[in-house]
Amino acid sequence: MTRILIVEDEPNMVAGLRDNFEYEGYEVITAGDGAEGLGRALNEAPDLVVLDVMMPKMSGLDVCKQLKAKRPSLPVIMLTARGQEVDKVVGLELGADDYVTKPFSIRELLARIKAVLRRARAAPQEQERYAFGDIEVIVRTHQVARAGKPVEFSAKEFDLLKYFLGHPGEVLSRDRLLEEVWGYNHFPTTRTVDAHIVRLRQKLEARPEEPRFILTVHGVGYKFVG
Repeated sequence: MTRILIVEDEPNMVAGLRDNFEYEGYEVITAGDGAEGLGRALNEAPDLVVLDVMMPKMSGLDVCKQLKAKRPSLPVIMLTARGQEVDKVVGLELGADDYVTKPFSIRELLARIKAVLRRARAAPQEQERYAFGDIEVIVRTHQVARAGKPVEFSAKEFDLLKYFLGHPGEVLSRDRLLEEVWGYNHFPTTRTVDAHIVRLRQKLEARPEEPRFILTVHGVGYKFVG
C-alpha cells in the first residue's frame, strides 16, 4: 500500500486530507510540526510527502531542503498559502516535486499526487556513479567532484544535472526540463532553466562560454554530451 506522510499543523486540514487519502486507498501517517515531519520522513519510509510551508519548529522549506539532501528520490508536494509566490519558487529550487496553493480542491491535490507518484515509479534505474571529463558524480550521496575537489550543488541544480546524465545525447526542450525536473509544467518562466544551465556550466566546464558537456541546441533547448 502506498504510504503518504502529511506534514501539517492544522488539525482540520489533517483530518480532511487523511479521510480523502484513505478513501483513495493510501496509508496515511502524519506529523504536526516540521521537526517531527523530517524525522518521520527519514525513519518511516513514506512513498510521498505532502508538506505545508508554514510549520512550527522547522519550516517546510527547511524540511524539504534537508529531506532532499538525504532522500533525493522521495517525492514532495508542498502546500503554500495564496500569494506566496516566493515560497513556491524557493520550494521548487530546493527540490520539491510540485506545489498546491491553498485553498485547493481535494481532486486537484489527488491528481497531483497520482502524477508525481507515476513519474517517480516510471523513473529509470539510475547509475550510482557517473564520470565525464574531470567530473565525477555520485548520485546516492549527491556528491560532485571536479578534478578531485568537491563542488557544491543546490538540490535543483543536482536534479537537473542528474536528468541530463540520464538522457545523454537527447535534445531536451526547456518545457520538458521544467516538467520533468521541476515537476510542474506551468512554472512561471523558462528562464529559470537557462539560469540553472549557466550555473551548471560554471561548475562543470573548464570554459563555460565554450561548453563541452551541456550544449545549446538553438531554438530547441539543450543536450548533454559526456
